[in-house]
Amino acid sequence: MTQKMYVYEGGEIDLSLVTRLYPAALISAGGESAQVSLEWAEMKKEQVTLETYVLICDFDPVGEVPVNRVEIRFDTKEELFSAMNDIASLVRS
Repeated sequence: MTQKMYVYEGGEIDLSLVTRLYPAALISAGGESAQVSLEWAEMKKEQVTLETYVLICDFDPVGEVPVNRVEIRFDTKEELFSAMNDIASLVRS
């Protein structure tokens, strides 16, 4: 298998080692921060404060508690989706 590297500001990720990859929104509510689905953040946008968008890359085997993780942060949903498209293109090539 050829190595497919995704380069982002702050580092690079070998996509062949990623076991889970998913988008999330980092929100704050009641003095606490949490990662939630994009859909949930959109549904609750009146009750929570959106801090940033995150693309989460886990490297631990599926079924195990993720310890080895990279979180790439984006200011806008468009930047997040653009990164996801870039990764999809790399994986397909």
